Amino acid sequence: MGLFKNRYIVERVAKHGVIHVFLMIVVVSCLFPVFWMVRSSLMTNATIFSDQALFPKEAHWQNYVEAWTRGNFAVYFLNSVIYTVSVVTGIVLVASLAAYAFSRLRFPGKNVIFYMFLAAMMIPLPGSFVPLFVLMTKLGWANTRFGYILCMINVGLSLSILLLKTFFDKMPTDIEDAARIDGCNRLQLWWFVALPLARPALAVVVIYNSLNVWNEYILASLLLNDKSLMPLQKGLMVFQGTYLTDYPVLMAGLTMTALPVIVIYLIMQKHIVKGILSGAIVG
Repeated sequence: MGLFKNRYIVERVAKHGVIHVFLMIVVVSCLFPVFWMVRSSLMTNATIFSDQALFPKEAHWQNYVEAWTRGNFAVYFLNSVIYTVSVVTGIVLVASLAAYAFSRLRFPGKNVIFYMFLAAMMIPLPGSFVPLFVLMTKLGWANTRFGYILCMINVGLSLSILLLKTFFDKMPTDIEDAARIDGCNRLQLWWFVALPLARPALAVVVIYNSLNVWNEYILASLLLNDKSLMPLQKGLMVFQGTYLTDYPVLMAGLTMTALPVIVIYLIMQKHIVKGILSGAIVG
């Protein structure tokens, strides 16, 4: 009996060891390009290819200053922050209201309208850009902040409504019934009861749409021509054309572009996992 037990322990340790080694290799393969990008951003053109050390002998932080000032990254960064905050706020408000209505209210055509939102998810995003561009041009909102924000809210609505409706459907109605007895109307139930309980699902919606807006390039290229309105990703392409041969400065710009995404993910990581485990994503 002891022999079988020892054999089971050895097999279990070996199995877990192989899994951990494999996961460590995956992590290193994913993080090494990021590390190499940061390393290269602290070097000079003369040493970036000749110095093969993992860490530069001398850190050149002026590359970030040059990218921020001469590369106009300050404007691009501010624009991306404005777009991300505005779009995510709009998506959370509109999607949570729509999802709560689909989950709790009864009205004619509810299922038809909801399935139309689901059908919109099957349309590739580039396929919707041409109608959006034509619509924004006719309304006079092309090459404006408002038009771009409105289009990005439209892009993120369908999936966000699906995620939040799934969560609201699984949410017990006892607390809402008690709040209704205390005199809360539908809007108050949504704001004071449904939204606080849906924080895990809202975290998934926020992080997904934040990454989507921050990394968006195609629609910005179609709608925005003014450099003062460009988000970070489009500005990065202009910046790349200017500093194509100045690799450290280019890597500094790439690092500044990726850093907010990494920080947001690290901050929201626990909420994302909790939202997935709570059923915010249908699997």
